[in-house]
Amino acid sequence: MKVLILAKARDYFPKKEDVDKFEKQLKIAINVGIKVSKKAVERNRAKRQIREVIRLLMEDSMLKTGFYLFFDAKPNIKEKDYSEISQEVKVLLNKAGVLA
Repeated sequence: MKVLILAKARDYFPKKEDVDKFEKQLKIAINVGIKVSKKAVERNRAKRQIREVIRLLMEDSMLKTGFYLFFDAKPNIKEKDYSEISQEVKVLLNKAGVLA
């Protein structure tokens, strides 16, 4: 799995909107492509697990705001259980400097 951090710089924020409003938001996108599995059930399971890890981190106020995050799952995610996915997401967010 990899995470792409799109914005902390004001240049990435929409020009037509209030920049201060976007600095207080956290935008998250999760992509689990057809290369992971042709079965939608397996792809949706991976998305739900990633989403739950992020939800718990947000609930504990461990994520900084003002970022656009894009999670791209790799094919080996279907062999991993929830604890491994959770650990990997935390490591990626820590490397990116998004964890508080």
